[in-house]
Amino acid sequence: MEKESKKQRFKRVAEKRVQNVLNALRSLGGLANQKVYEWDHAQLEKIWNAIERETQNCKKSFTDPGSGEFKL
Repeated sequence: MEKESKKQRFKRVAEKRVQNVLNALRSLGGLANQKVYEWDHAQLEKIWNAIERETQNCKKSFTDPGSGEFKL
């Protein structure tokens, strides 16, 4: 059996992790249904700020690997 290259491993793992993120975002979107949930704009602001902050941290880790705890 041939050993998986780093590039192949990255592709395999990245596809799975990105799909998990997309699924989580779709699940989060379900909270928008005000027939089932009640929320205010301050709560939404906290949610979007947290997501944006982590997204920026993730992007930064690809350009500056020593920038935080996130490792890929």
